[in-house]
Order: sequence, then C-alpha cells, then structure tokens
Amino acid sequence: MNRQVVFHPAAEEELYEALAWYAERSLIAARTFVQEVSYVVRLAVNSPETWTVAGGNTRRIVFPRFPFQLVFRVKDAEIEIVAIAHQRRRPSYWLDR
Repeated sequence: MNRQVVFHPAAEEELYEALAWYAERSLIAARTFVQEVSYVVRLAVNSPETWTVAGGNTRRIVFPRFPFQLVFRVKDAEIEIVAIAHQRRRPSYWLDR
C-alpha cells in the first residue's frame, strides 16, 4: 500500500530545529541527519506495524545514529509524523498531538 507521509506542524518544526542545530556545527552532520530522517520515515511507511507502541495509537522508531526517535501514527492510507523527539528531553511530551 502506498501511504502518504504527513508531518504534524510541531514535528516539522522539530525537524527544522534539529537540522539547524546540526548545520551550525557541521554540514556533514546535517546532511547525515537528513539521510537518517529519510531512512526512518521509509521504515515507518514500509512496515508501520513492526515498530514499538509509544503510547495511545502511536509507534516509534529510534534513529540508528542520532539521539532522536520518530513518533508516528497510521491513519488509513497516511502516516502522520507526530514528533521528531530527542531521546533525552521531555519524555512523551507529544502525547496531546
């Protein structure tokens, strides 16, 4: 099934903030971060039911190399990215999204 990926506005903001943080320090790190986000989103699209339940109707995928997790939910033919959550900050803050 082809699923459309939709970012919650707050998740999109988190993505850009993290990208800016890495870009200030290293363009290579920023590029690698973008590649990893793309990889993790593809994992969510290709096998959404495989990943750990994160609370409510959400699931999460821990990034392989960066201290983040992708929190998402499946809505019909759509994958909604709920958060690009740093693993060491405010656990489960995204639950009301």
